Amino acid sequence: MRILRLLALFLTVCYSAYARPLPAGQSSDETTVGLQPDLALQSSVYVKVQLANTVKVSTLKTGDVIEGKLAQDVYSGNRELFPAGSPIQLTVDKLGRRRRVPNDHWPWVIKAFTPRHENYPTFQSATVTLPDGRTVPLRVSLISINRETEVHARAKKNVAETAASAMTQPADASAGPIPPPAPAESNDARSAGFTKKSLGTVITLQAASPADGLTTSAAPFADSSGESLAETAWPGPVTLAAGTQAKIILLDGVSASKSRPGDSLQARLVEPVRLNSKVVLPEGTLLGGKVVSRTPPRTLSRAGSILLVFTSITLPGRAEIPTVASVTTADLDQRSHTRIDPEGKMHGDRPGKAWMAINIGVTSGIAKEADDSIQLIIEAVVSTATDASTAGVGKIVAACASGLFLLTRHGRDVVLPKFTEMNIVLDRPLFLPGSSLATSLP
Repeated sequence: MRILRLLALFLTVCYSAYARPLPAGQSSDETTVGLQPDLALQSSVYVKVQLANTVKVSTLKTGDVIEGKLAQDVYSGNRELFPAGSPIQLTVDKLGRRRRVPNDHWPWVIKAFTPRHENYPTFQSATVTLPDGRTVPLRVSLISINRETEVHARAKKNVAETAASAMTQPADASAGPIPPPAPAESNDARSAGFTKKSLGTVITLQAASPADGLTTSAAPFADSSGESLAETAWPGPVTLAAGTQAKIILLDGVSASKSRPGDSLQARLVEPVRLNSKVVLPEGTLLGGKVVSRTPPRTLSRAGSILLVFTSITLPGRAEIPTVASVTTADLDQRSHTRIDPEGKMHGDRPGKAWMAINIGVTSGIAKEADDSIQLIIEAVVSTATDASTAGVGKIVAACASGLFLLTRHGRDVVLPKFTEMNIVLDRPLFLPGSSLATSLP
């Protein structure tokens, strides 16, 4: 009976944590005021703010002002609206409640006791200070507040051999969506390592574009050559070489545990792609992609993995153009345990000390409860049983229960939430046919 009571208590706690009701009048969806984050719309602008200090969300109140600077240039189409480093002030409208973003930080034991919703500040207004001292008001809504890390894939160790191998392949060997790794380097691709760069506390926002009331009369900023960025779109046919990089955000969340091979996804360029200082792919260009392969987290604490490939580009008002691009960099939560191999495949890292300590602690608890419970059951059923006779059986059952628990533990997941920022690279040349691109952009 004791073990049944413990099981009932555990299920009750899990249910209360996962099914905690929301306050009256709130739905289970994200509660926001003002704009709803929908960066698939051309009228939206992606804004990334870097804060000097960590923000404790639970202490924020209505009217609080958060100060920071733009972490990167802000674009709308082929125009640069604000340069990186511009000061920005955000005013807290109020605290809302929204569903907690999935993560790969902790094992399920911790997640079971983590509330499914969390409080987050909502913003309606922000003010950007331009380099000339003018201020520009923005209508904004919050996407996320995180301490982020930029995870980079590292090139293969034996670059010379890889290049020599590529020279001996047929001309169309790399035409497929996944460049085939050499068998001798398949293990090295996972162990070659990766690099991380801390980005500090970052706020990502959606803002209204000029068409939606951005009240700036300023002309678009000029590029390094002095040309207005609004006039540098390339109207003729061009070819972007393999290796050209682009910065995107995902418009769909994916994970190794829930996504399936063949699942489609969408992304958006957040910076224009240029060729010889001319804009050939404006900000807001949509990319289509798919999940090529994935391995869900498995038993024996083996981590999951996922491979994404982008297969098409859609210019504003244009038809899809086939392409092949893979991931090279991802901006993830600082607590995330994801690494990227040279082929762009993302892997969950090995369980760390905290992860193992939690599972070992739960294993010890299971062993203790199994030992005590089986002894009580035997003594209740067999009247002639003694402590000495039941102790051995209890130890055997405890060892089996704890061993089974450890063997069935799954490894880390790979979780890429919606609006994850990534860098991609073209795996083969991209031909863009001639068009009136320059006149079709805002």
